[in-house]
Amino acid sequence: MQKTWNNKAWFLVLPVLLLVAFSAIIPLMTVVNYSVQDTFGRNEFFWAGTAWFEEVLASDRFWDSMGRNLAFSAIILAIEIPLGIFIALNMPRSGWGVPVCLVLMALPLLIPWNVVGTIWQVFGRIDIGLLGRGLWELGIDYNYVNDPFDAWVTVIIMDVWHWTSLVVLLCYAGLVSIPDAYYQAAKIDGASRWAVFRYIQLPKMNRVLLIAVLLRFMDSFMIYTEPFVVTGGGPGNTTTFLSIDLVKLAIGEFNLGEAAAMSIIYFLIILALSWVFYTVMTNYGAER
Repeated sequence: MQKTWNNKAWFLVLPVLLLVAFSAIIPLMTVVNYSVQDTFGRNEFFWAGTAWFEEVLASDRFWDSMGRNLAFSAIILAIEIPLGIFIALNMPRSGWGVPVCLVLMALPLLIPWNVVGTIWQVFGRIDIGLLGRGLWELGIDYNYVNDPFDAWVTVIIMDVWHWTSLVVLLCYAGLVSIPDAYYQAAKIDGASRWAVFRYIQLPKMNRVLLIAVLLRFMDSFMIYTEPFVVTGGGPGNTTTFLSIDLVKLAIGEFNLGEAAAMSIIYFLIILALSWVFYTVMTNYGAER
């Protein structure tokens, strides 16, 4: 019997498609339009082709910001992924401690990004901040406003405090989904704690770790609000990441063509690196 297809279900998702088109596709096409045109004012545009893209790719400013972004994302992943796994492994699996730990882990994720930046901006001040004043009293010369290293350390610690909980919750969800039969078999075989982690827990967390790595990479590579509130991209350009540089270029300098080209390149880099992460991790999981 031949199957009949009813496509009326598409009408149910039509409002979502229209919303996505309005909030994503139309702005994207506007950016593309600006990236290939130039103007002398009075809302008169002329074709510029790939001139803006060539100017961005030839700019030391772009590559410096790119280097800072890559370094920041690499440091964040190197800290948050192992730390999140370690915390998840040591969280209770039953009893009253489970909801307490889950609530404590979820609290940082509920705080808006601009509020996180404001909290750490005050927290790190050497005159009234608990962290800044405490380090100053201990004789440690800490000043994230003037010292590039202190600014980087502050931004990294702030991001670790804010987002490690996401990795913890994802890893914990993967751990609690492992059947007890695996642990019982490992106990019978006399497997060590490391062997259990290496051959049971880590492979079973492969999917959630993929999600954690992708989310944390994309978020860290697109970070804007927190470092902008805390350091404003300074001191100098020390914490001026691509997102901050892009806003300065578009709003501060009102160079819309170059900013549009940079945003498209920015988007393509995130897309390409995320695809690389996804491909490598899925292939690793398939081999196991």
